[in-house]
Amino acid sequence: MKQTYIVDGMSCNGCRTKVENTLNTIEGVKAEVTLNPPQANIEMEESISLTHLQDVLSAKGNYTIRTMSCCGNNNQAAAPKKPAVAIKGATYYCPMHCEGDKTYIKPGDCPVCGMDLVPSTTVNKQAKYTCPMHPEVIKDQLGDCPICGMDLVPMEPEADEEDITLKKLIRKLKISVAFTLPIFIIAMSEMIPNNPLYQIMDLNYWNWVQFALSIPVVFYTCWLFFERAWRSILSWNLNMFTLIGIGAGVAWLFSVFALLVPDIFPDQFKTHLGTVYVYFEAATVILTLVLLGQVLEARAHGKTNSAIKELLKLAPNKAIKITDGKEQEVAIDAILKGDLLRVKPGEKIPVDGTIHEGESTIDEAMISGEPIPVTKKVGDKVIAGTINGNKSFIMRTDKIGSETLLAQIIQMVETASRSKAPIQKMADKISGYFVPIVVMVSVVTFIVWAIYGPNPAYVYAMVNALAVLIIACPCALGLATPMAVMVGVGKGAKNGILIKNAEALEKMNKIDVLIIDKTGTITEGKPSVEEIKSHSQEYTENDLTAQIAALNAQSEHPLAQATLNYAKEKNIDFKAVQKFEAITGKGVIGDLEQLQLALGNQSLMEQIDAEIPQDISKEVNTAQQKGKTVSYMAINKKVVGYVVISDKIKTTSKAAIQQLQKEGIKVMMFTGDNEATAKAVSETLNLDGYKAQMLPQHKLEEIKILQAEGKKVAMAGDGINDAPALSQADIGIAMGTGTDVAIESAAITLVKGDLNGIAKAKSLSHHVMRNIKENLVFALGYNIIGIPIAAGALYPVFGMLLSPMIAALAMSFSSVSVIANSLRLKNAKI
Repeated sequence: MKQTYIVDGMSCNGCRTKVENTLNTIEGVKAEVTLNPPQANIEMEESISLTHLQDVLSAKGNYTIRTMSCCGNNNQAAAPKKPAVAIKGATYYCPMHCEGDKTYIKPGDCPVCGMDLVPSTTVNKQAKYTCPMHPEVIKDQLGDCPICGMDLVPMEPEADEEDITLKKLIRKLKISVAFTLPIFIIAMSEMIPNNPLYQIMDLNYWNWVQFALSIPVVFYTCWLFFERAWRSILSWNLNMFTLIGIGAGVAWLFSVFALLVPDIFPDQFKTHLGTVYVYFEAATVILTLVLLGQVLEARAHGKTNSAIKELLKLAPNKAIKITDGKEQEVAIDAILKGDLLRVKPGEKIPVDGTIHEGESTIDEAMISGEPIPVTKKVGDKVIAGTINGNKSFIMRTDKIGSETLLAQIIQMVETASRSKAPIQKMADKISGYFVPIVVMVSVVTFIVWAIYGPNPAYVYAMVNALAVLIIACPCALGLATPMAVMVGVGKGAKNGILIKNAEALEKMNKIDVLIIDKTGTITEGKPSVEEIKSHSQEYTENDLTAQIAALNAQSEHPLAQATLNYAKEKNIDFKAVQKFEAITGKGVIGDLEQLQLALGNQSLMEQIDAEIPQDISKEVNTAQQKGKTVSYMAINKKVVGYVVISDKIKTTSKAAIQQLQKEGIKVMMFTGDNEATAKAVSETLNLDGYKAQMLPQHKLEEIKILQAEGKKVAMAGDGINDAPALSQADIGIAMGTGTDVAIESAAITLVKGDLNGIAKAKSLSHHVMRNIKENLVFALGYNIIGIPIAAGALYPVFGMLLSPMIAALAMSFSSVSVIANSLRLKNAKI
């Protein structure tokens, strides 16, 4: 049977396609949908209810399907439009990209063009929230930290989630100000001669007005502070909200009792008019100012996540896939490894891959930190999120989803931003004792003023005790480290420096010895074969080339690819070897038909009992003294020739090493290469020392020896063969292009694989640690100065007292000042 329906809500061909595809997912349905007119011609095997069709469409967008009348009029009542179904853990974007790469946390319509928002295919996990001061706290929904009471923030920040929190706080702040301002005016009017308000009604009635106006502030806009204070007392995780809750709560409750039962108070608590002093203005102004501080913190805290947000925006939502010669736009999650993708000029590269056809220049600034576009040709790697230049090319997909470098960078930045630096332990320990001490100081302040203060002594005692509680907020102390770490990690990510945790940042500042590998670290890591020489009448150079290529076809060593490229250039075919084995730090062995092949250094030759003829040894030594790498080739345990491979030293290596040495760091090279080659490289770069023919276990042992001497050692290598040494070092630094970085074994990863990155990492570490110390000085110094002033230390000499309201304002801005100081790191030169 066939039926024609009207479909409302379609605004473009994309909508038409989505509706058509959605209807065709229903079993037994074949649908054709047109945009003009907006109709769906459905052929179905059995009758399907309109309600079921509506349910299916509503799950995909804001579409309404309805039947046509027999005359073609569309007067039948439309089925009720159901709200779009939210997909758990997804974000949404406009398919027309009206607002660029902006995403939303709920389905709905684009505010610009009105189109249905579609779920982002790059996000597929439940949002998590954490505390900026206690990263060990992880929750599934927004709320308060159970330890310190601060607002939880998204672990993977989305602009809309932060906007919702900020907008909610701003709305409450506006309401709070609207009710607090009249209270403040009423209270301050007492300072006006012949107070005009008293001509309207008596002070006692104005106190009741203040009470009424304070109720929305205390029980709605700022009630969250009392909830946090109560939880902190129950769990004994005393924090800033403990002090705020006690201070403002005591002031408000005191005032309520003063209204209800004024006769229980001594005369010292009463005004000349006979009413008891009330502190509704102090309580509400304090709470409103603290709320203002929360708004400023939320706004400033959002800026500290800007690096992660920028990285998140790099990931495109779609790509152009080539199938059977035809190009089709698909979602990112529809891409599989090996797929061919078309990247047009100016587009973002969707996934990690290799250029298959064409060439272009790629802007990799957000990944490597280098502003100059890089020329890429066939065979070169391209990275997701980087921007194509003015040429189109076809790429083959190598890595997708969480495997891409961009996904790894985002994960590392998020993890590092939430980690704790060792220096933070001191701040945490101080905070643990801080609140009880402040409460004690507040009690002592009350007692001293009550005994020795001028009349009304109890009023002075109350005011100063409250000021002590309010001004001594430890929030700034707790924020000192995590804010600097978050901004510093983001700064590093934008410069191609991926930091695993905050501890790595702190340790990097203390490094005095740097161990570097040669291949791929000092050198370009793109070795090429200079020559393959045969010393056998039985085997020609072409024969050796084929045998060497056959051995290296199964090897992942950087030198292996050079020999394969050499064989390819000479159009030499080779067969597959059997019993292949890679012997770490020595070379490779395998069987080819009846021949036992071995390719490697002198250690490998000694291991297989292959004697090296003197003439071959002499030629090899000559090449090695020039800084070239030479591998012996043995057939049936007889050395018959060798291959000479050269790897150029990076142009930036010497300058970077000199910079590190100027900063007092001893730079040494540990390489598996031979003595002559290592010596030549060391002399060229003026290294502080080197060790040659080092196996992974030897590097590990040497690092242990240096550490036993009290040295703080950083190790930089390719992150794969050097994994044991990277893990043993105080700081492991993985070098590479970023597509095969050893995240697990290294604390710092340099995307570009350049020694300049180490110098930048050292500079970044210095800036971050200095910033943390500045923050701690701000926070501790502020409290050390503020508490005595609040207690009234200046009163005997200068007659000055600190109002609790001023204390609240200063307390709020102390936290913001720490965040603002941390944000300065974004402009630091590294």
